[in-house]
Amino acid sequence: MEVEFTARQGKVSKALREQAAEGMDRIARILGKSARASIILGAQRHLQIVELTLKARLQTIVATGKAASVESALRQAVSHAENQALRYRDRHIGRKRLPKEEKLLPAPPVVRPKARAAEPELAATNGHDAGKPGRTSIAVHSFPSTAAVVEPHIVKSGEALALRPMTVEEAVKEAEFRDRDLLVFRSPAGELFVLHRRRDGQMELVEIP
Repeated sequence: MEVEFTARQGKVSKALREQAAEGMDRIARILGKSARASIILGAQRHLQIVELTLKARLQTIVATGKAASVESALRQAVSHAENQALRYRDRHIGRKRLPKEEKLLPAPPVVRPKARAAEPELAATNGHDAGKPGRTSIAVHSFPSTAAVVEPHIVKSGEALALRPMTVEEAVKEAEFRDRDLLVFRSPAGELFVLHRRRDGQMELVEIP
């Protein structure tokens, strides 16, 4: 992530830049590496103020930290920005997983016999063929004899395989960052796991012996 520093009083130390880079890396896993960050360092009396602005593709996040030391103020601003990014990601995922409205098919018209059209036939029956039963028209609906079979569509993808060992927490963040519902990874101890999202939205971890 591209980070721009502005110090209104004094200079930005190397330790402060490393601290900011570590926080921006965590946020970049949520918003994407294309996001840009602007950090402004200032002071007001005995308080150190850090103003953090993040600009992603569809979201702008603004966070402020105030503390006695500039390191604490930066840590506070990064924490606020990270919480906003997580809420934005959760809302975005929730909107993507909403079911699409099903198209309602119009109901077939109901065919009913007309009373006036049946009166002449009934009169003719009473006059000539009184012993024969009357005839009534019935609407017949045809249904398909066999249900349609949908062929499975298989797409090969290598994005569901993690190339480096990672913990379960890192795997969850990696799956969210890649926008994947399935991720196969190994733990630092060499154990093989499969992480996937169920239909109810919960992440499920499967250990492969």
